[in-house]
Amino acid sequence: MNQPYVIGVDTVVSALLEADHLLQTLAAELALPEDSFGCTHLVRGDRPRVALSFAVPSGAALSVVREGLIAKGYEVSPEAPDAVGRAVLYPGVAQLTGTVTVAELLAGSAIDRVTVLGTGAPSPDQPLVTRDHVRPEWRDGALVLTAMPAAGGTLVPFEVPDPTPCCADH
Repeated sequence: MNQPYVIGVDTVVSALLEADHLLQTLAAELALPEDSFGCTHLVRGDRPRVALSFAVPSGAALSVVREGLIAKGYEVSPEAPDAVGRAVLYPGVAQLTGTVTVAELLAGSAIDRVTVLGTGAPSPDQPLVTRDHVRPEWRDGALVLTAMPAAGGTLVPFEVPDPTPCCADH
């Protein structure tokens, strides 16, 4: 996507998993083009929440998305809440299931780079167990996946699919 057309969406959602589900539901209902991006953004302040953004390849697609979101009662803005969104929807995400090599992940998706906590860049042939939950973040205009070492010389995405809520055992 050359110059994406972006729209921000305010929500009342406060949990990332709920925001992921809402983003995926809206993307399906709005029939977003395949080369679209959908991100979550943490909003702090008086009313903490998770906002969404969609980036689509054309002004025409943006108009359809804007009209669809407004019709559903969402407040929209002409930009993302920040430039550090966490990508939930992006080209190639559907193929990131099971175990893939770092090279396959980079070649088959919009992810630009993989970094490993504590070690830097992994080798291209290193296996990454996706857990079917790959959430890269935008950093300086690049989509970057943070991974961490796992059993057997594999990597896993840093973000786990089903995090335990804080204080769940209290």
